[in-house]
Amino acid sequence: MKYRIDTVAAHAGGIGDGTQVTPPVSLSTTFLQRTPGEYETHAYGRISNPNRDALEATLAELERGSDAAAFSSGCAAMHATLQLLAPGDHLVACADIYGGTYRLIEQLVVPVGIALTWVDMSDPSVVESAMTDATRMLWIETPTNPLLRVFDIAVLSEVARKRGALCVVDNTFATPLLQRPLELGADIVVHSMSKYLNGHSDVVAGAVVCDDAELSERLRFIQRAGGAIPSPFDCYMVARGIKTLPLRMLRHCDNAQALAEWLCEQEGVEEVHYPGLRNHPHHGLAARQMKGFGGMVSFVVEGGLERASAVLRRMQLFSLAESLGGVESLAGQPALMSHASMPRDVREACGIRDGLIRLSVGLEDVADLRDDLQQALFTP
Repeated sequence: MKYRIDTVAAHAGGIGDGTQVTPPVSLSTTFLQRTPGEYETHAYGRISNPNRDALEATLAELERGSDAAAFSSGCAAMHATLQLLAPGDHLVACADIYGGTYRLIEQLVVPVGIALTWVDMSDPSVVESAMTDATRMLWIETPTNPLLRVFDIAVLSEVARKRGALCVVDNTFATPLLQRPLELGADIVVHSMSKYLNGHSDVVAGAVVCDDAELSERLRFIQRAGGAIPSPFDCYMVARGIKTLPLRMLRHCDNAQALAEWLCEQEGVEEVHYPGLRNHPHHGLAARQMKGFGGMVSFVVEGGLERASAVLRRMQLFSLAESLGGVESLAGQPALMSHASMPRDVREACGIRDGLIRLSVGLEDVADLRDDLQQALFTP
């Protein structure tokens, strides 16, 4: 039976002999073989594990794919996907992107002979113009980190398909609860499971999901051969987090919407980025493509780098920390934190200003979050 997504989430990671409601953690690194080279299901922990298998099955079902491969971090998942490219291939990637992805592509992918073009993907015709006969992959992040831009997955997937390129979507900010890129035509979905999927800021892990047997086989080989796998306990923890994902995302979205609307009214706030705002340039697309607008908000304060840093130091309920997607609210300054690996001129060309503050809006009472922002913004 094919279950609806909330039901899939509630039963995430189910394994075992059918006698236990809560799945056990299988810590064995090796498994018995009947005769040399013949085994039941598992041979060695790098190749497979009951907890990882169960998590991967859940991820594939959530994204409506045929297979998923779990990795030791979001960056490991992205790196595995980028290893589908060969020297001489061309990659087109969205310019407004997570700083870690930028660093990965510029410093680990380009040096092995991959040609690269960064583009603003708001206009599909610009993307199509950037593609060449050598283009083998289109890399999309939507909503983007940290400016919350939204790109048309269906249209861009078709652009990629016409040129014989794979369309990859980083779905970390939206999660499968709000957006399922494979259903919109994408070939591959990547996640940092450290964020919303786990949801409790206590696991680092990543995933790649696809709906193509040949792609799946290649990604599985990269997973097995490269060995960048999550531990059984980490897989158990992510599966446990997924069980509450539908409920958490509802609260993340409601709180973020309320804070974004409040920030728009505040003196000294120059810009507010949130796709749920009617004045957001991609609001209409987000409303069509997504089932909610997410839990991330970013805004620019007057006074640039120093003022933004001062505001962050005064926050009490928002924790000044990297990452996002946990039950607790976090705040950061991309220019000095998540996007510090981007050269300043590149950041500014993308619109990532020194005075930009990024909020990962958690599950606290929204009035308390608003009060914290109020005192942080306006305390002398």
